[in-house]
Amino acid sequence: MRIFFDPEVLAAAWPGVRSGIGVTLGLALTSIAAGVALGLVLATIRALIRGAPLRPVGGLIAAYADVFRAMPPLVLLVVLYFAAPFAGIELSGFMAAFVALGLVLGASAEEIFWAGITSVNRGQWEAALSTGLSRGEAFRRVVLPQAVRLTIPPLTNRAIATGKNTALASVVAVPEVLNQAASVQAQTASPAPLLLAAGVYVALFLPLVRIGRWLETRFHIR
Repeated sequence: MRIFFDPEVLAAAWPGVRSGIGVTLGLALTSIAAGVALGLVLATIRALIRGAPLRPVGGLIAAYADVFRAMPPLVLLVVLYFAAPFAGIELSGFMAAFVALGLVLGASAEEIFWAGITSVNRGQWEAALSTGLSRGEAFRRVVLPQAVRLTIPPLTNRAIATGKNTALASVVAVPEVLNQAASVQAQTASPAPLLLAAGVYVALFLPLVRIGRWLETRFHIR
């Protein structure tokens, strides 16, 4: 068991892993914020143009959501980092990971918000419009608050998944937790740094998993 928990190796790995925690959290928070914002904007556009002359735009948004929900984040990350330079687009490892995770989460968030919006009774729209509100005001004041409340549990789960997917950034040399641990593991030929990284991920994301479960229970009961 000593090889898995070698104190000397763990001590050597900890400074790098500790520095990687900040990178992991930074990548997770920015990707989640961008993805949720993108999903909300796209779902809002899709809702407001429904039945309008710009209806084909809604089809394009739906197509984006379908494509990027089907796209593995690792594949998209590799394409952005290794293939995009051939088209004159060069991204740092961090930026490539941010874009990949944000686009994938944005696709899922759009579908979640859209499901929440369409689950609001049509009578809510009609009642709000009958008071003299514009379609945009009715959406913002009446429909969206109800829809967002319904989307909190599934969005929390997708946010957690995105946070865990930051480990994929190690493939493009982003110095996050797994990358830092793997560097020491390659030097020491010991599995201890990788177990340390696994423990750090659990410590970072287990509280979010518990929060997600609490939200699911709370909103399900209501």
